[in-house]
Amino acid sequence: MIVDRTSRIATLLATLLLGASLVAQADDPGVAWQALTPEQQQLLAPLARGWDQLPPERQARLATGARRWSTMTPEQRARAQERLQRWQDMTPEQRSDMRQQMRRFEQLPPQEQARLRQNFERFRKLSPEDRQALRERWEKLTPEQRRAFREQQGARRADRQAAPRAGPAPKKSSPP
Repeated sequence: MIVDRTSRIATLLATLLLGASLVAQADDPGVAWQALTPEQQQLLAPLARGWDQLPPERQARLATGARRWSTMTPEQRARAQERLQRWQDMTPEQRSDMRQQMRRFEQLPPQEQARLRQNFERFRKLSPEDRQALRERWEKLTPEQRRAFREQQGARRADRQAAPRAGPAPKKSSPP
């Protein structure tokens, strides 16, 4: 039971770092097992046997993840474990799609990333009932309707960005 939990935590740490940027260069020798703190070693124990065979950048990400895990509150750890469970429940195709979406997101301009984060926060703040209703409405749309909606939103966004940010229109003067 403890090995299973420890294994899940180690997997969680690896998953937490999925979208993280590379920490180490290709010529980096990696992180020696002995260089890890006792707490990191305990969290990463399921990987101890093959640690030296892991790529250096993965060792660095796992060590960073173990350090982050130790600073998390119980609530943050619970949320992370929920995300891990969702990840583990995904099919290989779903995981591949998720990685591809993350790569696309990372290639977006910072303003677009910020806009998407804001939209996600607005969605997250909805009540569970409202979120479910929104999902159901979206799922009922045909692919063409979804595409039209996205295009319409893109056009509105472009209009807002192109609109002048000046103050009120100048007043017309009457002839003398």
